[in-house]
Amino acid sequence: MKAQTQIPAAKQASGDFDTRPALAGPTTLAGTANALPPHVWFCVSAVFHYLGPAFAVLLFAQVGVLGMAWLRIATAAVIFAPLTRPWRVFARADRAQRLLLLAFGICLAVMNCSFYLALDRLPISLVAAIEFVGTIAVALVGLRSPRNFAALAIAVVGTLLLIDVKWSSDPVGLFWAFLNGALFVGYIVIGHRVAQAGIGIAGLGAAMAVAFLIVLPIGFREALPAFSLPQLLVAAIGVGVCSSVIPYICDQFAMARLPRASFALMLSLLPLTATLIGVIVLRQVPSVTDCIGIALVIAGVAFHKPAQQ
Repeated sequence: MKAQTQIPAAKQASGDFDTRPALAGPTTLAGTANALPPHVWFCVSAVFHYLGPAFAVLLFAQVGVLGMAWLRIATAAVIFAPLTRPWRVFARADRAQRLLLLAFGICLAVMNCSFYLALDRLPISLVAAIEFVGTIAVALVGLRSPRNFAALAIAVVGTLLLIDVKWSSDPVGLFWAFLNGALFVGYIVIGHRVAQAGIGIAGLGAAMAVAFLIVLPIGFREALPAFSLPQLLVAAIGVGVCSSVIPYICDQFAMARLPRASFALMLSLLPLTATLIGVIVLRQVPSVTDCIGIALVIAGVAFHKPAQQ
């Protein structure tokens, strides 16, 4: 893994970047963020990571898949802008940090779009399972060990159980799901570098602004119907807050204080969270075979050993 991006001493001294894992704003928020254990922030993120998208699926018929993705990112960008002032973050960042933020923004934009395109065709439990196979594959790059090979094999078997004949007949849906899984790995790696570099939430706001510019020509047209129906617009904004504001902020708070190995281990909770939310919100009740597959994916993610930072 590449060395973490460092903040120049001059910028640290001048206060251009707040090295604390908190929003640029009231010190009470910073105190709360640091007072609570990082595991608490992760658990909050785990709930909202799939709760927002699950409600988004219910709006696809009215707004469109890419329109919903645009509304999600636009909501987050608008909320983050006055809090983090992304234009100032880019102005004060050095070249390496700007490239990091650009990469983060591109990753967020394409990941969100591919995630929704996958959810439009596949159950949320399957999309979640595919997301986390990639985290184990990356572990093999950093640490090739029998334990990691076994973990990957367990998770792959679980995913294959989830991809039955019916679902595998949709290669387009699987393409978007695997693309989302690859980009989710990028989100973890780049997001962790942003958190550890001291840019924190300010960097997340800047990256979200980049993501908004990328998706603007892609989903704006599909999103237009929401602006003529106040109830639909409020629902879409709620999805954006639940999907891209709450979980991403919580991830930054957790990443800033958890080693990447610990964070990766805790990801094993997310396929279970996705399945439970799929049952409650979308009525996607898994079969016995599906439950076995989900359990194997969770076991694989929990068993693998990421390389230490």
